Amino acid sequence: MPEQPPYLRIADELRRRIAEHVWGPGDRLPSRAQIGQECGVGENVVRRAQELLISQGVLEGRAGSGTYVAEVRQRVRVVRSSAREQPTGSPFRQDMKALGRQSDWESRTEAKVPAPTEIAARLGIAEAELCVRTTYEFLADSRPVQLSTSWEPYDLTGGTLVVLPEGGPHAGAGVVNRMAVIGVTVSHAVEQPEPRQATAEEASLLGIQKAALVTHIRRTYYSDQGRPVETADIVVPAAHCEIVYEIPISQ
Repeated sequence: MPEQPPYLRIADELRRRIAEHVWGPGDRLPSRAQIGQECGVGENVVRRAQELLISQGVLEGRAGSGTYVAEVRQRVRVVRSSAREQPTGSPFRQDMKALGRQSDWESRTEAKVPAPTEIAARLGIAEAELCVRTTYEFLADSRPVQLSTSWEPYDLTGGTLVVLPEGGPHAGAGVVNRMAVIGVTVSHAVEQPEPRQATAEEASLLGIQKAALVTHIRRTYYSDQGRPVETADIVVPAAHCEIVYEIPISQ
């Protein structure tokens, strides 16, 4: 069996000390030189171990100050389920209300944006075909907990009352309800979640460390005719949110 890389061994040792309350939430860790001397490794090994734990939300780095044990925060539960589509209201607001938190979101919509290659493939349209793009920041107690970028084919909604997801008489009604207004029945959605590190922009918007672990969900809604009607990239910080899937059971 291959030997464990030194930085993973040091990361495990730092986790052990935190679990055994050698250091508590908010405590500043000793210098990398001191940890390296205690553990018999170089400072670069300690740095890699700390960067790994920062990306996992165990530690946090503070510029010019050092590395600290991350404060314990209640994780926000984000429920994913097509059964939660409601004629009125928002599943996100339901989740936050259940946790006793205030919820809101900010959005910005741009019409007639050329579809990038990957988005065009997900929507089944030609590259650079026009779309409506909406970016979202979802907030819990005024703190960002989720990002989303939504794309809808302009030829589907252009010239209708639902062309702007967050504007007009059906603002904020959700994809399923908005599409119903123009006679499109959404039958199902497909989601593909995967872990990755946050980009610099995502980290800044979410208030997390650069390269912290996030869950990236690629979601696409389909009509009952099999046409993709919306696709979105949803980004959730792993250290602050837990993702739960509800699976409806037909009787």
